[in-house]
Amino acid sequence: MIDKKTTGFTRRGVLAAFAATAVSAAPTYSKAAGFIRNGGSVRRFRMYSDRTGERIDMVYWINGDYLADAIREISLFMRDWRNGQAVAIDTRAIDIMAASHRLLEVDEPYMLLSGYRSPETNAMLRSTSNGVARNSLHLRGQAADLRLNSRSVAQIARAAAACQGGGVGSYSGSNFVHMDCGDVRVWGR
Repeated sequence: MIDKKTTGFTRRGVLAAFAATAVSAAPTYSKAAGFIRNGGSVRRFRMYSDRTGERIDMVYWINGDYLADAIREISLFMRDWRNGQAVAIDTRAIDIMAASHRLLEVDEPYMLLSGYRSPETNAMLRSTSNGVARNSLHLRGQAADLRLNSRSVAQIARAAAACQGGGVGSYSGSNFVHMDCGDVRVWGR
């Protein structure tokens, strides 16, 4: 359910509200990797984009099954905002984002700074910054750069790293955390 603003009830919105009440308390960081594997009976994805003005809040996984429509909507939401191109976002990356968000025990949705990047966008960013990888996992829909106003970069990175599902980069100077479903590694401060 991608909306520029909240416009009342939808079937997915009601399902998301129901699921939110069914979700148990967040696990401790020491059990985070197991949390991704087991994930409870529902998994929820909450995010917004200042660049597009869009918000997304939906259950994308129920009792062991990914919801195809929800994954398509998440993939569209996480598109390259510069040119509108989209790819299927890797469900492993979605799981890491959702699990780390639950570990942080916040109601605030993540702010998406960068999800999928087209080759053209990645090349443009590489030409203006030295922190952009030539073969970035953003190009494959396997990474996102995220921010929360209510949590520090260190707190977000610690939660994401506890999931042990991929790479976590801390960019304190720019106030965001990179999360991906590639090799498990941590960088930045």
